[in-house]
Amino acid sequence: MAGDTLAIFGAGAIGCYVGGMLQADITPDGANVRFIARERVVSDLSEHGLRLSRFDGPDARVAPHDIAISTDPATVAGCQMILVCVKSQDTKAAAAQIARHISPGCLVISLQNGVDNARVLSDVLGAENVCAGMVPFNVVGSGGGQYHRGTAGRLLMDDTPRTRSFAAALTSCGIDASVHSDMQAVQWGKLLLNLNNALNVLSDVPLVQQLSDRAYRLVLAAMMKEALAAMEKSGIRPAAIENVRPSVVPHILRLPNWLFARVARAMLSMDAKARSSMWDDLQKHRKPEIDYLNGAVVRLAQNAGTDAPINRSIVALVEDAFSKGQSPQLSGGQLREKLQRMR
Repeated sequence: MAGDTLAIFGAGAIGCYVGGMLQADITPDGANVRFIARERVVSDLSEHGLRLSRFDGPDARVAPHDIAISTDPATVAGCQMILVCVKSQDTKAAAAQIARHISPGCLVISLQNGVDNARVLSDVLGAENVCAGMVPFNVVGSGGGQYHRGTAGRLLMDDTPRTRSFAAALTSCGIDASVHSDMQAVQWGKLLLNLNNALNVLSDVPLVQQLSDRAYRLVLAAMMKEALAAMEKSGIRPAAIENVRPSVVPHILRLPNWLFARVARAMLSMDAKARSSMWDDLQKHRKPEIDYLNGAVVRLAQNAGTDAPINRSIVALVEDAFSKGQSPQLSGGQLREKLQRMR
């Protein structure tokens, strides 16, 4: 990793945080980081630099003059590693842009939500050049170069010699990272957790408050139950969630509030104001990744000959919220009633 040049392709909240932490930790033998982002982000970082904070650790800063940032995809030329952080719906277009400028031997790592992005990148860039990754933590940008990490978790990647070295570099700069031998299982396990992103859009309350409400948790448990049934029929075995077997999580979510708070303490280990990335997309009038999360469950169920009516209804409610540009701000009880009527 020493002396490598690394590109963040699609530097939004996750990309700015990961790239910024690497840049803040720069040493004479460290990685050089290049950011490829939309014009809005380029202008913001060029003026303010990066101010990175987290709910459980120290802050970091990168001055504007220390940030190499551009809107030009050709910026990836000459890089030894590219971290793809675009939204899932933009992966195919990103792969085509990267393909025009990628250098031989460059490793491309997907740090995106969903389960198919590494495959989409591999179809264009070659499987030998692409690794899957999973980012468990949430980051929200508030403008002025400020990005706040609100939740915990370990970043995981496919197990290769180069990703082992990169995981060590990430860990040394304050991002706990490791490798895993079955990233498909990891990504399906992460997707189960990401089903909660849609609830955060529909509730419009912080994640801690939402998870502390049993009515919301009952909806999440029902979505997970549908997803687990579809996975089982499809021969998919999702990885453990916070060291808990996925099949057990819906039962934990259904516990009374007082017992849930004790049993699932790790799930509530986050900033009191933390929100989901999909909620952030709604505030910034971006398209949601709902089709790659709850929508993926609906398609998996259909292909397996079963059904996922709750996830299908959640997709419709989220799409309606985005079309109106605002959350319906449903309480847990209101959401359960609405879902019952939609079935």
